[in-house]
Amino acid sequence: MATPEKTACAKVARRLVPFLMLLYIVAWFDRINVGFAALQMNKELGFSASVFGFGAGVFFLGYALFEVPSNLVLARVGARRWIARIMVTWGVVSVLMMFVRGSLSFYVLRFILGIAEAGFLPGVIYYLGEWFPRAERARAISWFMVGIPLSTVLGAPLAGLLLGLNGWHGLSGWQWLYLLEGLPAVLLGVLVWRWLPDRPSQARWLSASEQQGLEALIRAEHHETLSRHSVDLRQALVHPTVWLLGLVLFACQCGSYGLTLWIPQIVKGLSAQSDLLVGLIAALPYIAAALGMVVIGHRSDRSGERFWHVAIPSLIGALGFIASAYLTSPVLGIAALTVAAVGDLGSRGPFWALPGRFLTGSALAAGIALINTLGSVGGFVGPYAVGLVKDATGSFRGGLLLLAGLLVASAVATLRLKRSAVLADHA
Repeated sequence: MATPEKTACAKVARRLVPFLMLLYIVAWFDRINVGFAALQMNKELGFSASVFGFGAGVFFLGYALFEVPSNLVLARVGARRWIARIMVTWGVVSVLMMFVRGSLSFYVLRFILGIAEAGFLPGVIYYLGEWFPRAERARAISWFMVGIPLSTVLGAPLAGLLLGLNGWHGLSGWQWLYLLEGLPAVLLGVLVWRWLPDRPSQARWLSASEQQGLEALIRAEHHETLSRHSVDLRQALVHPTVWLLGLVLFACQCGSYGLTLWIPQIVKGLSAQSDLLVGLIAALPYIAAALGMVVIGHRSDRSGERFWHVAIPSLIGALGFIASAYLTSPVLGIAALTVAAVGDLGSRGPFWALPGRFLTGSALAAGIALINTLGSVGGFVGPYAVGLVKDATGSFRGGLLLLAGLLVASAVATLRLKRSAVLADHA
């Protein structure tokens, strides 16, 4: 017979995770739609590859600066209030992107958009840790983070359609793209405020025994972690394992954002198709990536193993980038990019299950935020480096090889983490 904790986890997975995934899909719409807007915007506004790469990446500098303080506020005021605030402000700024007129306004609005969204991902990771016990966490995080590939699967064709509105009511297609993809974040932010419970005891759709059993289990795991490691807030910010985890994520994020923000232009160069077809083709690698994330997260939870479930996908992603750098056939090139996307994104669920092994409470909130801050810097470095190499060489090859090398470094660093005493204490 299933325990109250088990039935509670199943209900939470059905009620909260799909909703949080939807929020993340919308977040990624507004974060990466710049890559599709570039198909028209770059030519209309005269942006070079370097200008676009810097503007696409500067989002992550604003994001990184405010990650830690944002997550500490969330831990204090509750997820419902703070995630609602994040969504409304980023939705408003995303809409304002339609008023970009030159490189300076492009840089400024992308930077402000990063500030507005800061804390969303680490906030949700921290939030899921308050609802799912350790043995269930990688699967839950993987399902939530399926929003990354699904945002491209759904957003790429949608972006192609919205770009087709070019000239309607005097607006360019890229302006319609920013306007119509920014508004849902504002509406969902209001829904978060009214609907999202902060903790199991507030979930009316759980029975009293389920609420009590789940909260007791989560609380017991927190106490166990605290008794084993006693890492406080200040120590979490300087802990070498936190920083090494951040460097692993930095390398992975260089790869994922270097691909995501440039894939429309890479596909355009390979296929020379219309904007709508480019959107449809660019979605293909992310369909496979969504399946890969779920399968890898499920296997990691069943086995209790995390490190190889991060390192092996990273190496697979590196091989995909290397192949894509040398293939000129559209079919083979897209196949290689698909391997890169599956490998890079497939590691995220097992990876985010690691910080909770030795951190809890405000230290966990700060640690997750710092790790994601370092990863966010990769979101700046990856796209900007690809743009610089493209301007210097006229080809994406060097940039793709750079992303491959970073994923190899990520795999090596992950296996170094395998020897960390604080991470080895739990299965």
